[in-house]
Amino acid sequence: MSKRYINMKITELYIYPIKSLGPLPVQRARLLRESVEHDRRFMLLKVQPDGAYSQSPRHDLRCYSINVLTENIQITYFPECALFHQRLDGSDIVVAYRVPSPPIFTPETPEQQTELRVPLAPKLEDRELVEVSVGLSPTIAYRMGYPYDQWFTGCFGFEAILVYIGDKGREVLAHKPRDHYLWRQQQPRQNGWISSITAHVPSLGGGGSERNKKKNEPDQLTFNDIAPFLVTSRASLRDVSKRLPKGEDMDIRRFRPNIVVDDDTGSSDSDKLVAWEEDYWGELSVTQRTGGEHRLALTANCGRCVSINVDLDKGRPSEGESGIVLKKLMADRRVDEGNKYAPVFGRYAFLAPPREGERERDDDNVVEIAVGDEIHVTKRLDYRDSWAWPKY
Repeated sequence: MSKRYINMKITELYIYPIKSLGPLPVQRARLLRESVEHDRRFMLLKVQPDGAYSQSPRHDLRCYSINVLTENIQITYFPECALFHQRLDGSDIVVAYRVPSPPIFTPETPEQQTELRVPLAPKLEDRELVEVSVGLSPTIAYRMGYPYDQWFTGCFGFEAILVYIGDKGREVLAHKPRDHYLWRQQQPRQNGWISSITAHVPSLGGGGSERNKKKNEPDQLTFNDIAPFLVTSRASLRDVSKRLPKGEDMDIRRFRPNIVVDDDTGSSDSDKLVAWEEDYWGELSVTQRTGGEHRLALTANCGRCVSINVDLDKGRPSEGESGIVLKKLMADRRVDEGNKYAPVFGRYAFLAPPREGERERDDDNVVEIAVGDEIHVTKRLDYRDSWAWPKY
């Protein structure tokens, strides 16, 4: 991949306070080590009709309460999640459900015509604890209870519960930036997927020595799947839109990004952002309009699933060509040797650790960014990273 300088900027920012529900666009955001502030700190779980929480073999959806199993409600398997819209109002998340035409189920319920207010920082005392697992990384969460469970149950048409991560966290299992950087510095580049896997999995020899474990605090997540942030490119989105019939454009929200970038308006043709160029980005630098500069480490590709086929207005798989976008991307975007059956769109990112010889600053753990901030590629790879999440 040729190395060149591109004038880019952040064009959109999104957060998802309640995991898998509709995206919330914001103009400014605070990047924390574990997530964007307020991002995916709540999640929904499905309850079986007999009162036991259900278990799904489809993915890593097994979760446990005191005596029972739960199933994560994720848009991949519950496309009606797209019908829930979120906004922030002071110290609350306000959630509204929009009944599609035709409705998902009938008769409609009173909850579907009301809004629900969820405190961003609810009290934790006396709440039931629920064990939850996302991406094979477990944690303990707090059950929100009434009236939240009742409202979501009325909107979904099946019994659901809302949980909050609170003061807990989930371990990052692979693609940690410290391990990633350490491996790149210490090892010569090798061909093949084995060398890429060992770069991320300590048991196979990459990063994560006892010395580094003691030196660095454990990397944590909220209910985000793999990493704190997901970065996508408008240039790649335009390439996806070209695969659709004339007059149809792919909606970036189907890819559920946190940070969307594009080339700066007025850039010369030689400085234009090229589709799929982000496959080779190892590090980005964000220049704030206030003058500050911070780095993001991009350590893994985002392999896609059927969620990108969902009609966001109807809460169902899309009809026509937009309903087979995943299949269209299968033709030429299965480019990750470690995740061969999932087409890639976007890159997972972390706040970058200090460079060799640098001391960690207080503001390295909280970074404020905004739509319009300049963003530049400060490290490029001459190969694509390879997926190395633990198998289940």
